[in-house]
Order: sequence, then structure tokens, then C-alpha cells
Amino acid sequence: MRVLGIESSCDETGIALYDTEKGLLGHALYSQVELHAEYGGVVPELASRDHIRKTLPLIEQVLAQANVSRDDIDAVAYTAGPGLVGALLVGAAIGRSLAWALDVPALAINHMEGHLLSPLLEDKSPDFPFVSLLVSGGHTLLVDVQGVGQYQLLGESIDDAVGEAFDKTAKMLGLSYPGGPVLAALAEKGIADKYQFPRPMTNRPGLDFSFSGLKTFAMNTWRASEQTEQDQADIALAFQTAAVETLAIKCKRALKQTGRNTLVIAGGVSANKALRARMDAITNLDVYYPRSEFCSDNGAMIAFAGAMRQAAMVKQEKPTFSARPRWPLDELSSP
Repeated sequence: MRVLGIESSCDETGIALYDTEKGLLGHALYSQVELHAEYGGVVPELASRDHIRKTLPLIEQVLAQANVSRDDIDAVAYTAGPGLVGALLVGAAIGRSLAWALDVPALAINHMEGHLLSPLLEDKSPDFPFVSLLVSGGHTLLVDVQGVGQYQLLGESIDDAVGEAFDKTAKMLGLSYPGGPVLAALAEKGIADKYQFPRPMTNRPGLDFSFSGLKTFAMNTWRASEQTEQDQADIALAFQTAAVETLAIKCKRALKQTGRNTLVIAGGVSANKALRARMDAITNLDVYYPRSEFCSDNGAMIAFAGAMRQAAMVKQEKPTFSARPRWPLDELSSP
């Protein structure tokens, strides 16, 4: 079965074709970073317009890359939420229309489920059950995963997502957009232990996160410094170290609470080298990540999630579509 995946939840247009027997046949990604850079963040209307321009040409590109035609598509999976509603509607409209024209199933996929399942695309992949840490610019979640569609939310951020805190801290330090990767690169030049940042919400029970205060602490530290390039690097390192250690502490709690010894880390922030090094250092734990190109939003994870759901689906959805800007993982059902 060949599933076409369409990802358009925010500022990246991702298309992929996944074959349940042969694996990933082709994928392409277009980033809108340059489009939004002058505004210092994503402009939703501009994002939607760019998805309209790019989606169909990228579909043709991926089909050519895979050396197949539209008639070879057995199902179309598209991101239905969470995300920017205008951007989601572009992918939903194209995905549903293409599926209707080809007379194949259309699959509405949860964006976070796509991230959660993306490490299963790798040759070395985890078996169910496992605990998943989903870290991105919009979400920080700990989820107990028993199977496809069987998700129990263990904890989440009560304010800023960790990726959002990275981006906002980078902006306060005067770094370029998108700030998270720039801050992580700058942190490599920082002096360890020059500043001691708090590990928020780790001195109390529970698995929820809070990164807003950590962001404010970084801002106050920057304002009180001489604001040299070295200060900038030292604060970047202190912020990153505190954020990563906070994630590690909560992950260890979640693993102990669930009795699991397998951890999956996915989402844009999962590409962070410091985060990977810290998680890999946890003893008696198997940790899995998606490959670097599949950490950020991409079509491959949507195509793969669609294939897993379609394989177990008993009945098809009605030929209507909608987008859900907010769509909690624990509202998903098993296929």
C-alpha cells in the first residue's frame, strides 16, 4: 500500500510517499524560514498562501522521485491538526480533493502523532509500549504509548513549549530567526557553570513543565550582564543546560511511574545535540530519535502515520474535512 503524506501545519510544506512493503519511496520539504525571517516569526496568512503555491508542485516532485504516477497512490494522509488553521485547511483541502479524485481513502492525521511515530521509520526502531517526549516550538508533552492511537498524556507545559522558550530567549539575546538552532550553536562557545539557572517545577511532584520563568530568568541575567558576545554565549549555554536537565528529570520520573525502559524523543527540539547527549547518558534506558531531517515537520511522518492507521482501519471516514488548531493526543482513538 502506497500512502501520500501532506504536512502543512505551520511554516513547512512536506510531501512524502510511503510504501508499506518498500518503505519511504520519496520525500520533499519546503521551508518558509526566509519568508518569515523579516517578521521575526511566522505570519499565518503568508504561511497559508505559500502552502497553496508549493503543495501541488511538491507532490509532482515526489511522485517523479519515486517513479510512480498518481494512479499508484492507495491513500492520502494529511495533517488535520494541531497547527495554524489556514495552513491546515490548505493541506486538508488538497488531500481530500486528491483522494476523492483518485477514489482512495483520505486520512486525517494528528500532527503530534506523526512526530511520535516518526522514529519507527528508522531501521532501528522501538517496540510498543514506550514513553514519548514530544518537544517542539508549539508543544512539550510526555506520553505513555501502548500502541497506535493508544496514548495517555502524562504531562505537558503549562505555558511556553520548550522550543518556544528557546526561540524567545534567542530573540532576547539578539540572535537571528529562527532562534532555537542559533542559540544551541552559540551555547557551544559558552563557559560552563558561569551562570546557574533554575530547573523549573522539578522540586515538586508531577510531570508538567513550565519554561516561561526560565525564559524570564535568562532575560534578567542578560540585562544585568555587560552584554558582551561571551555573556551571550554563557547565557545561551546556561539556558540550554537548564532546559535539557529539566526535560531529563521529568523523563526519568515518567519512566519510573510507568515502569517503562524505552524512551522515544521526537519533534524539532529532538535534533538538539545537548538534549541527545544528556538522554543517552541515562543508564539502563533505550532511547530512540528520528533522523535529523525528520525531527522538524515533514511529510514522511504523516505518510507513515497514515499507513499505520490505514492498515488497521475498519471503516472509511465520511467525505468531509475539517482542521483542528487544537487537537490533544489523548483524544485519539485506536484505528
